[in-house]
Parts: sequence; structure tokens; C-alpha cells
Amino acid sequence: MLQNNPILKSKIDQLWDKFWSGGIANPLTAIEQITYLLFIKRLDDLDLKQQADADFTGDAFTSRFAGVWVPPEYRFTSDKKDPKEAKKETAEREKPFEIEKETLRWSKFRRMQAEEMLNHVQGKVFPFLKDINGRESHFADHMKNAVFMISKPSLLVEAVKTIDAIFEEIEKDSREKGHAFQDIQGDVYEYLLSEIATAGKNGQFRTPRHIIKLMAELVQPQLGHRIADPACGTGGFLLGAFQYIVTQLAFKKGAKKLQADEDGFKRTSVSAGLTEKAKHILNESLWGYDFDSTMVRLGLMNLMMHGIDEPHVDYKDTLSKSFNEPSHYDIVMANPPFTGSIDKGDINEVLSLKTTKTELLFIETIYSLLKKGGTAGIIVPQGVLFNSAKAFVEARKILVDRCDLKTVITMPSGVFKPYAGVSTAILIFTKVYDKEDKVTEPATEHVWFYEMASDGYSLDDKRNKLKLPDGKDDFGDLQDIVEKFKKRSPKKDTDRKKKCFVVPRQEIVDEKYDLSLSRYKEDVFEEIEYEKPGVILEKLLVSEVGEKFDEKALGKIQEGIVKELLELKGMVG
Repeated sequence: MLQNNPILKSKIDQLWDKFWSGGIANPLTAIEQITYLLFIKRLDDLDLKQQADADFTGDAFTSRFAGVWVPPEYRFTSDKKDPKEAKKETAEREKPFEIEKETLRWSKFRRMQAEEMLNHVQGKVFPFLKDINGRESHFADHMKNAVFMISKPSLLVEAVKTIDAIFEEIEKDSREKGHAFQDIQGDVYEYLLSEIATAGKNGQFRTPRHIIKLMAELVQPQLGHRIADPACGTGGFLLGAFQYIVTQLAFKKGAKKLQADEDGFKRTSVSAGLTEKAKHILNESLWGYDFDSTMVRLGLMNLMMHGIDEPHVDYKDTLSKSFNEPSHYDIVMANPPFTGSIDKGDINEVLSLKTTKTELLFIETIYSLLKKGGTAGIIVPQGVLFNSAKAFVEARKILVDRCDLKTVITMPSGVFKPYAGVSTAILIFTKVYDKEDKVTEPATEHVWFYEMASDGYSLDDKRNKLKLPDGKDDFGDLQDIVEKFKKRSPKKDTDRKKKCFVVPRQEIVDEKYDLSLSRYKEDVFEEIEYEKPGVILEKLLVSEVGEKFDEKALGKIQEGIVKELLELKGMVG
């Protein structure tokens, strides 16, 4: 949606510029600090809206900013046995440190003078944010080491003003164009995350949102599914699964106004229409892990800003010995780190592949995480599809023999630019046999291959949205993939000259489990008919001297291109 709102994009760019000029030049540090401010702003806005809705309907509502808050370091636990006396002593001891929660609202401190605002946010608002879900909460645990790094009063004032302007523009866009506020806010946050230029370290880089949507359409997570991403980063795949589920539930309730986005997908993050039971199920459905504590915090706040109250995003290395959750999940969606390696001594002993390459270890880990009948959608570098080294072949055997490998979708090398130019592929597979099960009959019968030529964006570093001749958005192959995947047939998809076709399992086995599309695709040689040489020469003469010419008169010309053309014409007859 931001593609169609240059004003909003401009304001976000202004925010980046202010942080850069304010001395916070590291993009990862900047995005973390911006996220804290966005989160504080959104908490206030949501609370005020819920209060207004409750006043209108007459429902009871307790504001998050009602009453007082005591910072954790000043909380007191009485040892008096009488509950009334204990409560009285606690209240007396804590009273000097009480802070009116109302003063912690964004709408209150935004009016303060620069120096006062910085002291207030640093000393009260940010500590309150870290404690927002309670001292023992999952969120508080990951926020305990978070630091508010804005030290210049002028930077904070400018950042607050710019964020207010961004939210005003979001409101305007929502009002005038009918887009859901929460969806536009999500777009803004995704755009901010896309600016993390340090991505690519250790093979990590952000997955484009339209690729996540494509994979969700292919994997089709449902309400009640337990969903995981073992290398979740900022939570893009978990959010993609959440939005897919919420959208499907909205369709079931009769939603008809959802418009397709610039990639042809219909999505909403608005979960307000869900029952409390459905919300609870969704909150308990999403599980993410990452070994980068900053990414864990960003992932938590990303999901919380999209309406997931208490996300299960945890700091864990899912390849290490400390992680062991076999057969826990119905759905796994991931873009695990490529081209990385792990120390042999750290590798989880339950993994059988003899390798230190993370792209292979993650394949086995994801296979292990799935329940029987569970489905995974993962992105791998294309080298995984054809490398003949033993560990690569063994990894592909797991996919073909122990899983039903449904599809291999190869993607062009520019999809992950500007972070990386590596060629990648999407694998969709369903687990059939557990590791300890004996394979009585290989799980895969046929594999559906699709050669994506375009994802609807330019394949250079700019990744601009492509347009059709009529000015409409170009979806590339995205919607074609979804449509043809759902209709795939081993009987019909037999023409290997097309961009998608089916290959039987035995042929793949005969090719040493090679899963590269080029191994099975038949090249198409287009026959081109050229005009006869005499006709071509005649046209060249016309272009030089005009349509009406006397060939005998021209023959008297002693030199130049006309003389040479006439000589050639005489030679070919």
C-alpha cells in the first residue's frame, strides 16, 4: 500500500534521516529505538480508542493507563501475616515512588519541553514499557536488557513530531482509501524493517513480504494449528501465518470489502471481529525462535503491534543441543540462514546429517519439528537442490522418502536484493514418517516444479514495483503459482516445455535425488524464419537511396555502401 502513498514514504524517510543526523547511524539500533517509540504511541492510541468504544456501547473498560505504577526496583513485599496490615505497609512503603500511569501516555508527554520529555521518557515511560505485561511476562523477560539510547532532547522531540505526522497520514489514508488502519501501520513497520542494511550477516536477510504471502497461500495454516519459525528474525513468517488465518476467518464471516494488494493477495491484520476464544487460540498458535536477542525484541513488538497480545518469540539457537522439540508443530514456515556453518560441538545430537552447513541442518530440524501430517514451507539456496555431496543428497532423501515433497518453486536471483543475489527455491512438503519409523513405501509420488520468472518487482537493487501497460500492478508469477499449485495434476502437468510440470519420484531417485528444475525441463527452441538475402539487400538499398531507383544508374557509382550492396545483390542473384 505504501507504493501508492509517496507522502507516507517520505515521512518515514525523514524519520530515518533524523536518527542518522542525531548520531544513531547503525540501522539496527535505529530501528530498535524507532520501534520503542512506535510501540508507546500505538499503546496510547489503542487504549484511547478502546475507551471511546466502551463509552459508546456502555461496556466496562479498564484502561492500561488507569491508576498508579511503581517501578520494579521500588516494589515492596511485606512479611506481615495479616493481609490487611501487609497491604497497608506495602502501600505506605511504595507511595513515594508511585507514578500516575496517565502521565505515561504518548498524548501527555508529547507536549513537554525537550529536556523534560527526554528525562520523562528515559526514566519513567520506557521502564513502564518494559514492564507492560507484568514482571514475570515473556515480553518483560526479553525486554530486561533493552536500553533507550536516544540521548539528545532535540532528536526525541523531532522523532515524536515525525511519528505523529506518520500516524496522521495513516489515519488519512485509512479514511480516504478504505484501507484498514492496522494494515497500513503494518506496512509502515515492514517498510522500516526493510531498511535494516546490516541484514545478510551470517546468511540472514529479510524475506520479502509478498514471498511470505505466497508461501502462506501454499501452506494454508488454519486456526488451531501450532505454527513455528525456527529462525524467525523480526517475525515475518509468523505474522504472515497470522494474517492468512485472520483473513480466512473474515471471509467465513462474510467479509466482502477486502481489496487485493499490489501483489494480488487479500489480507487483513484486523482481528477485532474474532471471538475471545479464537483470539486465545491464535495467541497460543505462534512460536518463533532466534539466536539474536535484538531480533527477538523486534519480532515480539512487530507481532504485538499487529494485534497478537503475548507472542511466543524466544531467544534460542534451534540447531544447538539445548533445543529439542520433536513433532511439536502442524506448520513450519521459515527462511533459515544460508551459507552459514555451526561449530561441530554445538550441533544438536538428534540431527543425523554429517555436516556443519546450516541450510542442511535446518532442513532436518524443520522435518523434526513437524508432527506427522504437518506441512512446511521453507526457502533454500538452489545449491541444496543439486549439490552432489553426501550430506546434500541425504537431506534431499529426507524430503523425498520421509516426506511428501509437494513442490519445488525456483525463484530468480534478484528476489533477495539488495541483501543477496543468491538464487533460491521454495520447498513445500508434508511429513509422513517420523525419524524412527521404517519407510515401507516412499512418501513422495510426484513433485510439482515451477520456474518463477518474475515476482512482480524489478530484479535489481531497487526492487521497484512493476506495472502492466494499462498502469495496473504486475503480479509477476505470484497469482499464477497459487492457481496452478491448487490445480496441479500428475496426469495433466506433463509438458516439460512449460514453466510448471510434474516429475515422478522414480525419475528423481534415478537422478540421485536431484531436485533442480533444469535437470527435468525441456528447452524450447523457437524456429525463426528469415527473409531471403536478396530481399534483405533490396530493403537496405531502399533505405539508402529511396524506393524509386535506377539500378543501372546506380551501377556507375564507383565506391561506398551502395556499390557494395549492389555487388552483394549480384552475387546472391
